[in-house]
Amino acid sequence: MRGAGVGDGSRSEQQGETRRRVLAAARAEFLALGFRGATVDGIAERAGSTRGAVYSGFPGKRALYFEVLAGDAEAAGLREPVEEEIGPGAATDPVGALTEFARAWVGRQPLAMDDPGAAARLGREVVSEVVVDEYARQAYAGLMALDALLLGLALERMEPSRTFRGRRVRVAEHALTLLRGAETLAAAAPGFGEPLDLVPACGALAGAAPEEPWNPPHLPYVGKARPVDEVWTPPKAVDAVRGMPADLAADGVVAVLGMRHLGAVEEAVRGLPDGIVTVVPVCAEPREFGPLARLVVAEAATCLRAAFPPYALPRLRVVHDREGAIAAAVGLGGAGDGTQAAVQVRGGRIVARADGYGACHAAATAAR
Repeated sequence: MRGAGVGDGSRSEQQGETRRRVLAAARAEFLALGFRGATVDGIAERAGSTRGAVYSGFPGKRALYFEVLAGDAEAAGLREPVEEEIGPGAATDPVGALTEFARAWVGRQPLAMDDPGAAARLGREVVSEVVVDEYARQAYAGLMALDALLLGLALERMEPSRTFRGRRVRVAEHALTLLRGAETLAAAAPGFGEPLDLVPACGALAGAAPEEPWNPPHLPYVGKARPVDEVWTPPKAVDAVRGMPADLAADGVVAVLGMRHLGAVEEAVRGLPDGIVTVVPVCAEPREFGPLARLVVAEAATCLRAAFPPYALPRLRVVHDREGAIAAAVGLGGAGDGTQAAVQVRGGRIVARADGYGACHAAATAAR
């Protein structure tokens, strides 16, 4: 038995080392040749490995591409920790905060005169890989809705109470449309326009935004959550927004949502305005689209941490469930694209459950 354990450990270490070599080789291949020019054979050769070894760890070239980009985005996020102290130059209002968010976003982009093999150009083909696949488009749309919600909630928390105008998610959508659109155009037509001109333009959106009512027509017809009293033993988790541990046993709502439904978590946020809401993105192809989720969230989170003071970061937490442990703890036998499930946690136990359309609203508004 002892020998088997040692063998298992050695095999696991070897697999981890192979994975690291393959990812490093993939990064070099994508930098040198771009996504379309890169091949799995070329990646295997750079890694000193075989096609079979590459495919044993990743379902394909696109999954490798998303994984490389997600790793880079998460590493960049570690360089923007949540500071406890508010610096003298920190933004103090929505206009200033959105301006700084745009500045941080534009600062990540390559310049037209950069070497074509510069690391900043590595992600220029993400959108082109998304648009060719209906499944990928739906997942990406859900992830963008989540990014807009995170940014909108942060803008709301920057509002002085005496002038608070409510929801700011639409402002965030407009800002991200401007920034993502310019990013795509820069990849297609390098040198066109001045990226830094977008910075004040984005900030101005926060100053000219109309009121945004929150009244989804379906909410009055959502069924009530089922009251339960169940043991809740969640695994350890990390909040991708703050880059810090997330205590899933704390009172609040945990929502497990298929990527195309991620925008529905706003129902929980509005239904539990002073509580903690955690969203766990899931999909039917986690080895390929899990990294895409990590990438898209990390890009927004890094800029949020750079632009907003700690008190303004949203209470909404995003947790990536790579092994499916959280979905299993919630009681989901198999989570996929259509999943909409939410539980309310109180006193370390699950006290309410809801599934299907409106689950986030039902769980958040369950009797307390």
